[in-house]
Amino acid sequence: MTGVPASAAGGSGARPVRGGKLGTAAVNQASLWNIANILTMVRLLLVPGFVLLLFHNGGYDPVWRSFAWAAFAIAMITDLFDGHLARTYNLVTDFGKIADPIADKAIMGAALVSLSVLGDLPWWITGVIIARELGITLMRFWVIRHAVIPASRGGKLKTLAQGTAAGMYVLVLTGPLATLRFWVMMVAVVLTVVTGLDYVRQAVGLRRKGLAAERAAAAERAQQTTEALEAAGMAGAASGASATGVRGARGAHGAEARDAAEAER
Repeated sequence: MTGVPASAAGGSGARPVRGGKLGTAAVNQASLWNIANILTMVRLLLVPGFVLLLFHNGGYDPVWRSFAWAAFAIAMITDLFDGHLARTYNLVTDFGKIADPIADKAIMGAALVSLSVLGDLPWWITGVIIARELGITLMRFWVIRHAVIPASRGGKLKTLAQGTAAGMYVLVLTGPLATLRFWVMMVAVVLTVVTGLDYVRQAVGLRRKGLAAERAAAAERAQQTTEALEAAGMAGAASGASATGVRGARGAHGAEARDAAEAER
């Protein structure tokens, strides 16, 4: 769960440029059916499969929980590969942008809630992690008009810690390994909270900068409009004065012509 849609998808028909930058053309031309999007869809399909395997035979069968762990591990691994493929081969679609973060949060949320239902994981841990993920998602929408909050190194480390800890809880572990998984989960919780606060700090700063830039742009547009109206008014006044001068000259010329005609008579 990086928080940033990394997966995207698509094959445009042309040969992909390895390591190329993602551009508007790539997004528009990408096909829905490509390896990056397929991996994302596989991860989505693994969510109900993982839950069924975990709860099979009462939810405490070591064999079935091992199968559930395998499904969870595959889902977490596909999260790494679909993002890598999308960035490397310029495979981007709107579906991938939306489906990737949903799949990330779905598999992790399903694991945490299921483990809490089974009594293996305290509900407060599940609540903290899910509240953080939902909060950061809403925070991203809050500032998306101004900027995009990039995935940080701490966020990636948090995702790794969460996946490792949740995977250890899915397995039936006893003794020192059971103690170890508890401390790994505590590290994941700490990283979850710390990176969440950092995202809030970034979001507030980006929104303030965005609003300040919008106000400055609006003031500049207002000034330009005022200057344009003033220039148009001055041009109109000059045009009126020129027309008056022309009419005066024509009147004087007409008077001279009449005087000359009377002198001849």
